[in-house]
Amino acid sequence: MPTDFAGLLDICRRNCLEPRSDSRAVQPGDIFIAVPGAVEDGARFIPVAANAGAAFIVCRPDVKREILETAKTCRITYHNNPREALGKLAQARWHTDGLSLKILGITGTNGKTTISYMLEKLLISLGEKVGVIGTVAYRWPGHSENAPMTTPDPIILHSLLARMADAGVTVVVTEISSHALEQQRVCGIPFQGAIFTNLTQDHMDYHQDMESYFAAKTKLFLELPRQDKAMAVNSDDDFGCRLLDLRPSALSFGLERKQRELHLQGKILASGPWGLRLRMLCKDTAWELSSPLVGVFNAYNLLAVQALGLGLDLHPKDFSSLETFTGVCGRLERVCNPAGLNIFVDYAHTPDALVNVLKSLRGAGFSRIIAVFGCGGNRDKGKRPLMGEAVACHADVAVLTSDNPRFEDPFAIIDDVLPGLAKAREVHVEPDRRTATALALDMLTKDDAMLVAGKGHEDYQIIQGVKRHYSDQETVRELLRCI
Repeated sequence: MPTDFAGLLDICRRNCLEPRSDSRAVQPGDIFIAVPGAVEDGARFIPVAANAGAAFIVCRPDVKREILETAKTCRITYHNNPREALGKLAQARWHTDGLSLKILGITGTNGKTTISYMLEKLLISLGEKVGVIGTVAYRWPGHSENAPMTTPDPIILHSLLARMADAGVTVVVTEISSHALEQQRVCGIPFQGAIFTNLTQDHMDYHQDMESYFAAKTKLFLELPRQDKAMAVNSDDDFGCRLLDLRPSALSFGLERKQRELHLQGKILASGPWGLRLRMLCKDTAWELSSPLVGVFNAYNLLAVQALGLGLDLHPKDFSSLETFTGVCGRLERVCNPAGLNIFVDYAHTPDALVNVLKSLRGAGFSRIIAVFGCGGNRDKGKRPLMGEAVACHADVAVLTSDNPRFEDPFAIIDDVLPGLAKAREVHVEPDRRTATALALDMLTKDDAMLVAGKGHEDYQIIQGVKRHYSDQETVRELLRCI
């Protein structure tokens, strides 16, 4: 007998039934949601879920009758959007709509992780107990676990929020990927604040074009509750300007002067290897801030945090804690060594991110910049020559190697990158990442800077589908001990 969805939500909430989108995880009494996937349609696994003892099945109305005939022991609920249903059921199971949590979301191509760490430091300094869900880890005071993906699926996400609330967390900072927005992983999350950092080419293997990519990002601002949330948008980004046209109530931020009433105007007063000195102006209030972080992109990160802070009714004096924020693992991270060599590891894996980090090193006044980089396999091929162009324009020596080749031939990936390096001053090709790093170290002098880009905090490589331990930081330290 079919059950209406509102009734199923009530049953789930009252009985704490477990929603499942993986038929292999189904236990007797659970709810199986047949979510359509990129490769497989979840409706195919309704018989498996039914045999495992699922009490309820949620599926689209167009599921074939012969499939439903295998689930006669289950109560069927039809829903036109099973992804949305999954999020709402996860919310009902974990009662996240009633949690006294302030949830903040950060989206954009670059800067999400650094901004999440900045917000964490700022909020802790103001007495908040903070949880973070992002690329590096899911963590809160007394707990930390590695993050398999930037934004987890709805079941994990809502359960994390419930666990954080039980631990006394008051504010949750989340990185929100475009995949998560497109796949409705954050359905049912009542965001009270949101940041848009920028939009540059990435994930074209998934979104196909920039318009689709942008449309996914806007969902955080246009579709998800709450409509009264504080919003901070980078107005120096072309897509940010378009988002502001759609959400004029958002507070914009930037280094370029804008004629908007709701705008945080930043100005770089000084910049060097020691860091940044910024001046901010919002309406009639002006203040200054010093930071040990280097580079224009970090100026934007600092502005983003302050813009959202103002939207959350913080005062400029509250931002003083940002002056002691020293950075994030794998984000222009200096690998300290007895030889005194200037070696940095960064997560930059898009053309724009590479340009930003290389420009930051160039501005610090090093004699040469040696860049070790590669491109991931089975991902957006269109950005590969653009990555090469970024290094050709902003580095003195390019060492082209492997990132995560996944199931692709590393040499095929390298061939896609090489056209972008046509105008590079000096190019070396070595598909083995450890050997490539050793090659770069052999060329490095104390007046140079060496950047190992693409993996940042990651401690693995994926080669032919096998995840193998590999850390750029560990590799550099090991190689230096051998010199």
